[in-house]
Amino acid sequence: MFQKKKIQKLIRFNMVMSAIHASQGLLVLFISSSFSLPITSSYLAFNETTESLEQASKVLFDLPLAPLVALFFFISAGFHLFIATAGKKQYSRDLKQGINRFRWYEYAISASIMMVAIAMLAGVYELSLLIAVFGFTAIMNLLGLVMEVHNQTTKQTNWLSYVVGCVSGIVPWIIVAIYFWGTASESGASAIPTFVYWIYVSIFLFFNAFALNMVLQYKKIGKWKDYLYGEKSYIVLSLVAKSLLAWQVFGGTLQP
Repeated sequence: MFQKKKIQKLIRFNMVMSAIHASQGLLVLFISSSFSLPITSSYLAFNETTESLEQASKVLFDLPLAPLVALFFFISAGFHLFIATAGKKQYSRDLKQGINRFRWYEYAISASIMMVAIAMLAGVYELSLLIAVFGFTAIMNLLGLVMEVHNQTTKQTNWLSYVVGCVSGIVPWIIVAIYFWGTASESGASAIPTFVYWIYVSIFLFFNAFALNMVLQYKKIGKWKDYLYGEKSYIVLSLVAKSLLAWQVFGGTLQP
């Protein structure tokens, strides 16, 4: 009975989170500038002068940053709303088993969009690289679901999917770091706005906080002995990470 009441509180908490995420998404759209960044494509082109293939690139389109930022808020808001309404029975059943599949589906989309935004701010404009950034981040989060599902059938916690997820998740950060290094070596560290460095560090730490939350859950350390405490921690971490990224981006590039 006590667990049932805590799950009901979590369902109501999801409704509140839906409203907060949606409100921030709308606010970003209404008060932001039309700042955009180019999406490019690289390819080989024949140089008639040198009679050789050389790398070339072209701008495919310009992507406004404000809708991209608002999108990860709206995705979170939609999932929280679904959990609190049509999906609450499935959500309740899953929590009793130590799973929240909706969380990982949402993160696979919203966190991947967040990572794309961070990569673009660092100068990653090439479409294929951005797809890789999105894909590796999505795989990392889906492996979180694999971790929870797989360990329903094991007597001892199997950490394989967790480790593979961490390996996948670090790749986008390495891509961004390489761009930082390349820009700094050619133009100096000051060529990259300070707020982009702050975004890199702060959101990297928050992404690691999600991984730590899972470790604490499976190790059953302190309050994390209760899966529902870890669930609430995920919800709070998600809100803080998205809000921190959004308003750092706004302060650096989206102010009218």
